Amino acid sequence: MVRSSDLSSVLVIVLLCLFAGSFATAGKKSSAEFVRDSCKVTSYVEVCEQSLSSYAPVAHRSKRQLARLALTLTADSASSASAYVSRVAAAKGGKKSLRSSTQEAGAIRDCIQIMRDGVNRLRRSIREMNRMGRLGSSRFEQHLCNVKAWVSAALTDENMCLDELSQFAGPAVRESIRKKVVELAQLTSNALALVDQLDP
Repeated sequence: MVRSSDLSSVLVIVLLCLFAGSFATAGKKSSAEFVRDSCKVTSYVEVCEQSLSSYAPVAHRSKRQLARLALTLTADSASSASAYVSRVAAAKGGKKSLRSSTQEAGAIRDCIQIMRDGVNRLRRSIREMNRMGRLGSSRFEQHLCNVKAWVSAALTDENMCLDELSQFAGPAVRESIRKKVVELAQLTSNALALVDQLDP
């Protein structure tokens, strides 16, 4: 026969487990809401939410951590885009074709270099973020300014690549590369908007 004291103990344990589950769900929900709210300041809200929603628990509801994550994802995307543009160029005719004096070859060469530069600038912006220090300090403001400069430069170059492709590349090459660069430019723009939110 089960004693009433045993039943009470079991009931208390069950209730505690239920409450713990509720608190955990609430925590996850608030992290997800934090990402959604943060993404509202970006130009490409849906892209922002899709790229960062799975990292909501890692962000810990920290604007700085979310901006750092956005920069890391953007740098990874830039690296992938750079490799993709190089593959497209190789498939089109290899190094000999890229060395030609045609405007299309020049536009593709420029895009390859821009993508490589973008990777370096975005990686450098992440290193700058890691050096920022305490909010409100002169060190914080100096490194934040550097982060903005590097990310802005990467975004400017990506838009330059798109302009050159639209002017000089043929339809097949233009569309295959353009899609990747547009996706990267949207991520870069969003990362910059999230960095801008760190201003004291």
